[in-house]
Amino acid sequence: MQLDPTQTAVVVVDMQNGFCHPDGSLYAPDSAAAIDPVNELVDRARDAGASVVFTRDVHPPGQFEETHYYDEFERWGEHVVEGTWEAELVEELDLRADDLVVEKHTYDAFYRTQLEGWLDAHGVKDLVVCGTLANVCVLHTAASAGLRDYRPVLAEDAVGFIEEDHREYALEHADWLFGEVTERDAVEFA
Repeated sequence: MQLDPTQTAVVVVDMQNGFCHPDGSLYAPDSAAAIDPVNELVDRARDAGASVVFTRDVHPPGQFEETHYYDEFERWGEHVVEGTWEAELVEELDLRADDLVVEKHTYDAFYRTQLEGWLDAHGVKDLVVCGTLANVCVLHTAASAGLRDYRPVLAEDAVGFIEEDHREYALEHADWLFGEVTERDAVEFA
């Protein structure tokens, strides 16, 4: 799979302490296992001149106090609260000054964020999506990208998950409905 680096961004979803570090409240070992594959993909993308975007799931302490229905704290417990260690990206990631860091407050990195405007301003049309969790923020971000006419490509071996069944469902659903799925080594930036 060849992607033009001048119109491609790697979107690294939620590789944060709360999900990827053993002390995180929603730690999943397979999210931690995705760190090295994500870094390898990011390095290759940068070397080719592609853009890199990191998302951070961040929740202000009172975010869900007056919501009608949507309440992540009820479903998952309190996690990645704004200003906490949990909300920070894991230190193993190579974050650079020219990378975009998107703070999001839902599963979808496009919802009420600057992501779409930034991608459009930089001529990005293709997104290689990786990170965690496969069936939650990765799936919803990739689906939202597809609905906005970006080409979402999910790097299946650079995606974290809690249960293998969840990962398989998310990748099959994405491939069938709105995107493409491939291994990271099959992505060529040319």
